[in-house]
Order: sequence, then C-alpha cells, then structure tokens
Amino acid sequence: MEVGEEPLLLAELKPGRPQQFDWKSSCETWSVAFSPDGSWFAWSQGHCIVKLIPWPLEEQFIPKGFEAKSRSSKNDTKGRGSPKEKTLDCGQIVWALAFSQWSSPPGRKLWARHHPQVPDISCLILATGLNDGQIKIWEVQTGLLLLNLSGHQDVVRDLSFTPSGSLILVSASRDKTLRIWDLNKHGKQIQVLSGHLQWVYCCSISPDCSMLCSAAGEKSVFLWSMRSYTLIRKLEGHQSSVVSCDFSPDSALLVTASYDTNVIMWDPYTGERLRLLHHTQLEPPVEDSDVHISSLRSVCFSPEGLYLATVADDRLLRIWALELKTPIAFAPMTNGLCCTFFPHGGVIATGTRDGHVQFWTAPRVLSSLKHLCRKALRSFLTTYQVLALPIPKKMKEFLTYRTF
Repeated sequence: MEVGEEPLLLAELKPGRPQQFDWKSSCETWSVAFSPDGSWFAWSQGHCIVKLIPWPLEEQFIPKGFEAKSRSSKNDTKGRGSPKEKTLDCGQIVWALAFSQWSSPPGRKLWARHHPQVPDISCLILATGLNDGQIKIWEVQTGLLLLNLSGHQDVVRDLSFTPSGSLILVSASRDKTLRIWDLNKHGKQIQVLSGHLQWVYCCSISPDCSMLCSAAGEKSVFLWSMRSYTLIRKLEGHQSSVVSCDFSPDSALLVTASYDTNVIMWDPYTGERLRLLHHTQLEPPVEDSDVHISSLRSVCFSPEGLYLATVADDRLLRIWALELKTPIAFAPMTNGLCCTFFPHGGVIATGTRDGHVQFWTAPRVLSSLKHLCRKALRSFLTTYQVLALPIPKKMKEFLTYRTF
C-alpha cells in the first residue's frame, strides 16, 4: 500500500473443522510469526496444531484479482523441490511462537544418519510455548522435534530469541516468571527472572541484544539487562495492565500497549516517555457496552522502524507513522489478538480469537537518508552516548527521537 491508503486484505487462512477434541482445546490464534528470512509463516491455529506455511502463499489463499508482485520468483520454482506446508501437533494448546536459525542442533546428526538425503547444515527452528508450561523446539524443514524444555509451572505466554542468533531463548509465563534458556547447551535453563506479581504476557529482546522488556498484568513494565539478567528499571506510566511490547529495529525506542487504550513510546535507556498514542473510538459506544472496548491487544514495529501496527478490541487494526499522533490508516478486523510485520515489509499478519489469520497490505516506504543514518548510529550508540557527542543540539534531538 502507498502511504495514506487503507490496508487491503490480501488473504485469510481459516482452520478446518476440528476433529473430536477434549473440552480443554481452543481455537484462538494467540501467536503468528514470520521466519527472519521471510520464507516461512507459522500459525498457531488452535486445537494444539501449528501450521508452517511456505511464503509467499500458495495461489489458493490469494483472492482473485490480486497479483502479488513478490510471487513471480517463487512460482518459477514450483515442481522443483519447493517447500511444502507442515503440520505440527504439539499435544497442548499453543500460545507462543518464535523462529531462529540453528547451525547444528543436538539429535539432528543422529536423525540425519538414517536420512542421508538431509544435509547437515544450518536449519531453521521454531519454538512453541504450550498450555502446560512446556516449550517444544522443532526443525521447520523436517517437522522433527529437537528439544522439550521443562521448567514453567503454567502457560508459556510468549517467546523471544536473541536476534543475534546466539540461540538464547526467553520465555514469559503465567507462573509470573521469565526464564532464559541456552539451546547451545541442550536447552539448559540458565536464569529465572522473578519480580512480576501477575501473569507475564509478553517479552521482547532489543535488536542489539542488550535489553529485555517484559509486560505482565500490571501497570508498570520491567526492563532487564540481557548481560547480567538483572532489573534495570521499571517504566511507570500506564493506567491499566500492559499486555504487549516491542523494540524499534535500532533498539532506540520501546513501545508498550495496555488495556488503558494507550500505546506509550519510551526511550529505554533513560526511561523517558516520548509519546502517547491514544486509541479513540471511531463510533459511539453501544449502551451497556464494555468500558474497555478500545483495550489494546498487540503492538509491533515495522522492519524499517517508521511505522507501528496496533490491534484493539474495538475491531480495528491501526497503522501509525512514527512522527504523527493519530493513525494514518485503519482496517476492520474482529476479535484481533496479535499482529506482526513481514520482515521485508509491505505485509502485516494478524491473528484472531476464532482461529483465523489475515494478511494486510502495509505501507511501503523508502527510508530517508536521515532516518537510515539515525538507524545506523542508534544501532550501536545509547542515548547517553549520543548526548555526549560534540554535535549541534538539533542533531542530538533527531538522533534521540526528540523531534516529534
């Protein structure tokens, strides 16, 4: 989509009719994820099942009349060993998904002896957080279960791998803890982070791998050091439970979304609140309607760092430009629970309470040279280091995102 246009619905995935399941099963899509290289999409479609779908989508998912420009190169390879959709039966309701690369996972070499056609090279893995507190690690290409991580005492609500590829996994749980796992050490649990008094809903690792943000059913957000695994600070400012958080691609900004209908943009280094994005209702509320009709469910940054997407209970997906206080676009979506951007931009995936996934057009923009320079500098300079530079004040304000 061009900047200013409304998002278009590109495709929608719907779960098939469920078999005879026990009463505990549910159909919510609590998590959706793209692999870092954009070649796979993971969908927790309910009833303990995760679908792994090659990207771009097959023709049957694309509405008639829509031509996806990114499809041409993939279509040329059809029939020549192109990847096939996979189904992972996790045995428990799936709440969280996270992808990472792994050069040589344990168990794979043994398995490869009996399957010599599979090369022993770097593979893509998917972590799934389950209803019973288990975390299962799968190999995407083969559907092989590599590891089962045990430790949490309740639902694993969110998962986050270090973006550096060091195979450190952070899990957030309803048992009020975060746990740090090292997959290079056979999934050894290396730290338990305690301090939250409520269920932990969300965890996000900064792209520079220095910080971890966690959001629980509390008004404050916790910021942890990924080097010492100690609490750096609590961010206070929301009026109700914080349920979602995300770092900007350069690690210079942190956004948090709350049931109080607001998104707050923070400087994670100083703890300063830079901007508040309020989700006002577009239509007058119906009598006796829920007071929290605009409660936030999810927030995420676009891959170039110029846009945000939010999903709220008022049946809207909103897209925000970083420099503006009001949304630049809306799309109608019912019962939205989560959202994420395609890693190369142009598409947003959303998951819903009825198990559906919807793919929407997102703004495609050529970043200005100014923003590219800021992003490059902020990827390795903290706010304090920028403020110490011998450069004009206006330049410092731009580099620290104080020019809103």
